[in-house]
Amino acid sequence: MLLENKVVVVSGAGPGMGQALARIAAREGAKVVLGARSAAFIESVASEIRAGGGEAIAVPFDVGDSDQCRALAAAATQAFGTIDGLVNSAYIHGAWTTVDQADPDDWAKVFDVNCLGALRMTQAVLPAMLAAGGGAVVNVATMSQVAPFTGEGGYASAKGALATMTRHMAQDFGRWNIRVNAARMGWIGGKPVYDYIDREVAGGADREALVAGITTRIPLGVIPPEEDCAKSVLFFLSDYAKMVTGATLDVNGGQYMAP
Repeated sequence: MLLENKVVVVSGAGPGMGQALARIAAREGAKVVLGARSAAFIESVASEIRAGGGEAIAVPFDVGDSDQCRALAAAATQAFGTIDGLVNSAYIHGAWTTVDQADPDDWAKVFDVNCLGALRMTQAVLPAMLAAGGGAVVNVATMSQVAPFTGEGGYASAKGALATMTRHMAQDFGRWNIRVNAARMGWIGGKPVYDYIDREVAGGADREALVAGITTRIPLGVIPPEEDCAKSVLFFLSDYAKMVTGATLDVNGGQYMAP
Protein backbone atom coordinates (compact mmCIF):
# COMPACT_ATOMS: atom_id res chain seq x y z
CA MET A 1 0.00 0.00 0.00
CA LEU A 2 1.22 3.47 -0.93
CA LEU A 3 1.06 5.01 2.55
CA GLU A 4 1.33 1.96 4.80
CA ASN A 5 2.03 2.84 8.45
CA LYS A 6 2.31 6.57 7.74
CA VAL A 7 0.45 9.12 9.86
CA VAL A 8 -1.18 11.69 7.59
CA VAL A 9 -2.84 14.94 8.64
CA VAL A 10 -5.40 16.44 6.24
CA SER A 11 -6.35 20.03 6.98
CA GLY A 12 -9.58 21.21 5.40
CA ALA A 13 -11.04 17.70 5.29
CA GLY A 14 -14.47 19.01 4.31
CA PRO A 15 -17.02 17.88 1.71
CA GLY A 16 -14.70 18.69 -1.20
CA MET A 17 -11.47 16.88 -2.07
CA GLY A 18 -10.35 16.89 1.58
CA GLN A 19 -12.62 14.02 2.58
CA ALA A 20 -11.50 12.05 -0.48
CA LEU A 21 -7.88 12.60 0.51
CA ALA A 22 -8.60 11.22 3.98
CA ARG A 23 -10.53 8.18 2.75
CA ILE A 24 -7.98 7.23 0.11
CA ALA A 25 -5.04 7.75 2.47
CA ALA A 26 -6.69 5.33 4.90
CA ARG A 27 -7.27 2.79 2.12
CA GLU A 28 -3.59 3.10 1.26
CA GLY A 29 -2.62 2.14 4.80
CA ALA A 30 -2.25 5.51 6.51
CA LYS A 31 -3.45 6.48 9.95
CA VAL A 32 -5.42 9.63 9.24
CA VAL A 33 -6.05 12.82 11.20
CA LEU A 34 -8.90 14.88 9.77
CA GLY A 35 -8.97 18.58 10.61
CA ALA A 36 -11.65 21.14 9.68
CA ARG A 37 -14.15 23.50 11.28
CA SER A 38 -17.07 21.17 10.47
CA ALA A 39 -16.87 18.89 13.52
CA ALA A 40 -19.85 16.68 12.71
CA PHE A 41 -18.77 16.12 9.12
CA ILE A 42 -15.17 15.14 9.80
CA GLU A 43 -16.27 12.84 12.63
CA SER A 44 -18.64 11.10 10.22
CA VAL A 45 -15.78 10.53 7.77
CA ALA A 46 -13.46 9.30 10.53
CA SER A 47 -16.20 6.93 11.74
CA GLU A 48 -16.60 5.52 8.21
CA ILE A 49 -12.85 4.96 7.98
CA ARG A 50 -12.80 3.15 11.34
CA ALA A 51 -15.84 1.08 10.37
CA GLY A 52 -13.93 -0.06 7.29
CA GLY A 53 -10.99 -1.24 9.39
CA GLY A 54 -8.86 1.88 9.14
CA GLU A 55 -7.50 4.19 11.82
CA ALA A 56 -8.64 7.80 11.97
CA ILE A 57 -9.42 10.63 14.36
CA ALA A 58 -11.27 13.90 13.74
CA VAL A 59 -10.04 17.14 15.32
CA PRO A 60 -12.15 20.27 14.80
CA PHE A 61 -9.90 23.32 14.35
CA ASP A 62 -9.42 26.62 12.54
CA VAL A 63 -6.25 27.19 10.49
CA GLY A 64 -6.53 30.87 11.36
CA ASP A 65 -5.51 30.10 14.95
CA SER A 66 -1.94 28.95 15.66
CA ASP A 67 -2.91 27.45 19.01
CA GLN A 68 -5.59 25.31 17.37
CA CYS A 69 -3.09 24.16 14.73
CA ARG A 70 -0.68 23.10 17.47
CA ALA A 71 -3.52 21.37 19.32
CA LEU A 72 -4.34 19.35 16.19
CA ALA A 73 -0.69 18.32 15.84
CA ALA A 74 -0.61 17.33 19.52
CA ALA A 75 -3.77 15.25 19.13
CA ALA A 76 -2.20 13.48 16.14
CA THR A 77 0.97 12.57 18.01
CA GLN A 78 -0.97 11.54 21.09
CA ALA A 79 -3.15 9.20 19.02
CA PHE A 80 -0.54 7.81 16.62
CA GLY A 81 2.89 8.69 17.99
CA THR A 82 4.18 10.80 15.10
CA ILE A 83 3.28 12.73 11.95
CA ASP A 84 4.71 11.67 8.58
CA GLY A 85 2.65 13.71 6.15
CA LEU A 86 0.55 16.85 5.96
CA VAL A 87 -1.84 17.96 3.23
CA ASN A 88 -2.73 21.64 3.45
CA SER A 89 -6.10 21.69 1.68
CA ALA A 90 -8.02 24.13 3.91
CA TYR A 91 -9.29 27.13 1.95
CA ILE A 92 -11.90 29.82 1.55
CA HIS A 93 -12.75 31.33 -1.82
CA GLY A 94 -13.79 34.82 -0.88
CA ALA A 95 -16.04 37.05 -2.96
CA TRP A 96 -16.47 36.36 -6.67
CA THR A 97 -15.55 39.74 -8.12
CA THR A 98 -13.23 41.38 -10.61
CA VAL A 99 -10.04 42.88 -9.24
CA ASP A 100 -11.18 46.48 -9.84
CA GLN A 101 -14.12 45.82 -7.48
CA ALA A 102 -12.19 43.72 -4.96
CA ASP A 103 -12.37 44.43 -1.23
CA PRO A 104 -8.83 44.36 0.23
CA ASP A 105 -10.22 43.18 3.57
CA ASP A 106 -11.83 40.19 1.84
CA TRP A 107 -8.52 39.39 0.12
CA ALA A 108 -6.75 39.61 3.48
CA LYS A 109 -9.08 36.96 4.93
CA VAL A 110 -8.51 34.71 1.91
CA PHE A 111 -4.73 35.09 2.24
CA ASP A 112 -4.95 34.38 5.96
CA VAL A 113 -6.63 31.01 5.42
CA ASN A 114 -5.21 29.85 2.08
CA CYS A 115 -1.58 30.86 2.58
CA LEU A 116 -0.92 31.75 6.21
CA GLY A 117 -3.13 28.88 7.39
CA ALA A 118 -0.83 26.46 5.57
CA LEU A 119 2.16 28.18 7.19
CA ARG A 120 0.64 27.84 10.67
CA MET A 121 -0.27 24.19 10.15
CA THR A 122 3.14 23.30 8.71
CA GLN A 123 4.93 24.99 11.60
CA ALA A 124 2.68 23.07 13.99
CA VAL A 125 3.67 19.65 12.61
CA LEU A 126 7.39 20.46 12.31
CA PRO A 127 8.37 19.23 15.81
CA ALA A 128 6.84 15.80 15.17
CA MET A 129 8.49 15.53 11.74
CA LEU A 130 11.82 16.61 13.17
CA ALA A 131 11.55 13.96 15.88
CA ALA A 132 10.72 11.36 13.23
CA GLY A 133 13.69 12.29 11.06
CA GLY A 134 11.67 13.71 8.19
CA GLY A 135 8.30 13.97 6.52
CA ALA A 136 6.37 15.38 3.58
CA VAL A 137 4.03 18.33 3.08
CA VAL A 138 1.71 18.96 0.14
CA ASN A 139 0.15 22.37 -0.45
CA VAL A 140 -3.00 22.33 -2.58
CA ALA A 141 -2.94 25.18 -5.10
CA THR A 142 -5.11 26.14 -8.09
CA MET A 143 -4.84 26.29 -11.87
CA SER A 144 -6.38 29.77 -11.66
CA GLN A 145 -2.93 31.04 -10.62
CA VAL A 146 -1.69 30.52 -14.17
CA ALA A 147 -4.94 30.41 -16.17
CA PRO A 148 -7.01 33.26 -14.68
CA PHE A 149 -10.73 32.71 -14.19
CA THR A 150 -12.83 35.84 -13.76
CA GLY A 151 -13.81 36.48 -10.16
CA GLU A 152 -11.01 34.41 -8.62
CA GLY A 153 -8.39 37.14 -8.22
CA GLY A 154 -8.17 36.95 -4.44
CA TYR A 155 -8.34 33.17 -4.25
CA ALA A 156 -5.80 32.65 -7.04
CA SER A 157 -3.44 35.31 -5.66
CA ALA A 158 -3.48 33.66 -2.24
CA LYS A 159 -2.83 30.25 -3.79
CA GLY A 160 -0.06 31.80 -5.89
CA ALA A 161 1.55 33.01 -2.68
CA LEU A 162 1.13 29.48 -1.30
CA ALA A 163 2.94 28.07 -4.33
CA THR A 164 5.83 30.49 -3.83
CA MET A 165 5.94 29.64 -0.13
CA THR A 166 6.11 25.95 -1.11
CA ARG A 167 9.49 26.50 -2.76
CA HIS A 168 10.82 28.40 0.23
CA MET A 169 9.61 25.67 2.58
CA ALA A 170 11.33 23.07 0.41
CA GLN A 171 14.57 25.06 0.54
CA ASP A 172 14.42 25.68 4.28
CA PHE A 173 13.18 22.26 5.40
CA GLY A 174 15.35 20.10 3.15
CA ARG A 175 18.12 19.95 5.74
CA TRP A 176 15.67 18.13 8.00
CA ASN A 177 14.63 15.61 5.30
CA ILE A 178 11.21 17.27 5.03
CA ARG A 179 9.92 17.50 1.47
CA VAL A 180 7.41 20.17 0.42
CA ASN A 181 5.54 20.15 -2.89
CA ALA A 182 2.43 21.67 -4.41
CA ALA A 183 -0.43 20.19 -6.42
CA ARG A 184 -2.05 22.74 -8.73
CA MET A 185 -5.64 21.65 -9.22
CA GLY A 186 -8.04 22.45 -12.06
CA TRP A 187 -11.70 21.44 -12.11
CA ILE A 188 -12.35 18.74 -9.52
CA GLY A 189 -15.34 16.47 -10.07
CA GLY A 190 -16.75 16.48 -6.55
CA LYS A 191 -19.51 18.04 -4.50
CA PRO A 192 -18.52 21.73 -4.83
CA VAL A 193 -18.33 21.55 -8.63
CA TYR A 194 -21.45 19.44 -9.06
CA ASP A 195 -23.35 21.72 -6.67
CA TYR A 196 -22.30 24.64 -8.89
CA ILE A 197 -23.56 22.82 -11.98
CA ASP A 198 -26.86 22.01 -10.24
CA ARG A 199 -27.31 25.67 -9.31
CA GLU A 200 -26.69 26.78 -12.89
CA VAL A 201 -29.17 24.20 -14.20
CA ALA A 202 -31.74 25.33 -11.63
CA GLY A 203 -31.26 28.84 -13.02
CA GLY A 204 -32.06 27.70 -16.54
CA ALA A 205 -28.75 26.45 -17.93
CA ASP A 206 -28.63 23.28 -20.04
CA ARG A 207 -26.68 20.63 -18.11
CA GLU A 208 -25.12 18.93 -21.13
CA ALA A 209 -24.06 22.22 -22.66
CA LEU A 210 -22.62 23.43 -19.36
CA VAL A 211 -20.58 20.28 -18.81
CA ALA A 212 -19.45 20.29 -22.43
CA GLY A 213 -18.30 23.89 -22.01
CA ILE A 214 -15.98 22.67 -19.29
CA THR A 215 -14.78 19.40 -20.78
CA THR A 216 -14.08 20.71 -24.30
CA ARG A 217 -11.20 22.69 -22.76
CA ILE A 218 -9.78 19.57 -21.11
CA PRO A 219 -7.75 17.26 -23.39
CA LEU A 220 -8.76 14.14 -21.43
CA GLY A 221 -12.39 15.11 -22.07
CA VAL A 222 -13.77 14.75 -18.54
CA ILE A 223 -14.10 16.80 -15.39
CA PRO A 224 -11.21 15.25 -13.42
CA PRO A 225 -12.78 12.89 -10.86
CA GLU A 226 -12.25 13.87 -7.24
CA GLU A 227 -10.69 10.54 -6.26
CA ASP A 228 -8.18 10.62 -9.11
CA CYS A 229 -7.18 14.16 -8.18
CA ALA A 230 -6.73 13.11 -4.56
CA LYS A 231 -4.46 10.22 -5.56
CA SER A 232 -2.16 12.63 -7.39
CA VAL A 233 -1.85 14.74 -4.24
CA LEU A 234 -1.16 11.74 -2.02
CA PHE A 235 1.61 10.54 -4.35
CA PHE A 236 3.79 13.33 -2.94
CA LEU A 237 3.46 11.83 0.56
CA SER A 238 4.61 8.42 -0.58
CA ASP A 239 8.12 6.99 -0.72
CA TYR A 240 7.86 7.06 -4.53
CA ALA A 241 8.43 10.83 -4.25
CA LYS A 242 11.40 10.68 -1.87
CA MET A 243 13.62 12.74 -4.17
CA VAL A 244 10.95 15.26 -5.16
CA THR A 245 10.75 18.58 -3.32
CA GLY A 246 9.90 22.12 -4.35
CA ALA A 247 7.89 20.83 -7.29
CA THR A 248 4.45 21.79 -8.59
CA LEU A 249 2.31 19.13 -10.23
CA ASP A 250 -0.52 20.22 -12.53
CA VAL A 251 -3.61 18.06 -11.92
CA ASN A 252 -6.19 19.23 -14.44
CA GLY A 253 -6.65 16.67 -17.21
CA GLY A 254 -4.34 18.71 -19.44
CA GLN A 255 -6.36 21.93 -19.44
CA TYR A 256 -3.23 23.84 -18.45
CA MET A 257 0.18 22.45 -19.39
CA ALA A 258 3.07 24.12 -17.61
CA PRO A 259 5.91 25.28 -19.89
